[in-house]
Amino acid sequence: MNRKAARATISDVARAANTGKTSVSRFLNGEQHVLSASLRQRIETAIAELDYRPSQMARGLKRGRTRLIGLIIADITNPYSVEVMSGIEAACRAQGFTLLMCNTNNEVDQEQHYLNLLSSYQVEGIVVNAVGMREEALSHLQQSLLPMVLIDRKIPDFSCDVVGLDNREAGIQVTQHLIDRDFQSILFVTEPLGLVNTRHERLEGFHTVMAQHPAREAAQVEVAINDPAGLDAVLKDYTQRNAGRRCAVLVVNGALTLQVARSLRRLGLTWGSDLGLLGFDELDWSELAGVGITTLKQPTRQIGYSALEQVIKRIEGDDTPPQEQVFSGELIVRKSTMAVE
Repeated sequence: MNRKAARATISDVARAANTGKTSVSRFLNGEQHVLSASLRQRIETAIAELDYRPSQMARGLKRGRTRLIGLIIADITNPYSVEVMSGIEAACRAQGFTLLMCNTNNEVDQEQHYLNLLSSYQVEGIVVNAVGMREEALSHLQQSLLPMVLIDRKIPDFSCDVVGLDNREAGIQVTQHLIDRDFQSILFVTEPLGLVNTRHERLEGFHTVMAQHPAREAAQVEVAINDPAGLDAVLKDYTQRNAGRRCAVLVVNGALTLQVARSLRRLGLTWGSDLGLLGFDELDWSELAGVGITTLKQPTRQIGYSALEQVIKRIEGDDTPPQEQVFSGELIVRKSTMAVE
């Protein structure tokens, strides 16, 4: 029976190079200038012949650095989270860090489990993509002393760096677009507001614009994303009450926009003709959904990249007060908010 060859050790390299482990360690740690040319050559040859691969974890711990970054994601199936993770991973590569990703699947118990796990791996910092994460889970983060940056979601009474969309500005932008397209009534549809700052700030932007146009009707409703019957009832009632008026539905995020689109299909309503439809977050299906859906596109990859850069600054000793870094969104106009002919 063939046995897998034992992994070469630093002692094996030292013996093959006819030197001590200290010299090999210096070679590996970039102190080659203190070694003679012949010794450097012998060590290099021994490493190649033995296919020696040093343990990066062991070397990092010895230097007090692991070069590991932890990422806690609430829901890996959320396209927003995937794009954010892409930006974080790109920044890790550029900065010489390795990313350890943990998906809590919106489960409170998993949040604490992964915090403990990342601590055991001695990550140097944590980025938290808390979109969809429940408040009970977020409270566990307050117990962590690691450098940390939050993406998009703030934690009440928790002082921490936050990187995300300028939600109030985005709320103003999309609402003004619907006003400019001459919609007489606008329904803002959101998941339960709770303490989720992104939803409150987008709704605030909506009301800021609508207050400037008192002749237009502003309505809002909170719906559960997993209650299709309830959503159908809300949209049916809204469209019936506004029969003969030019009305539109403004949806707080991409996941809920999909549910609204499905509901309108079930009700036999067509966005772009029967009513307007605009949703936060640009998703692949937005332009393919028959008549395309107007969306507010977030710079998700840039948000992820900037969050990683900020946590590295904290790792390297930046002790300035926590800051909020916000980015503007981009309105992608499609036929669902077409102008009156």
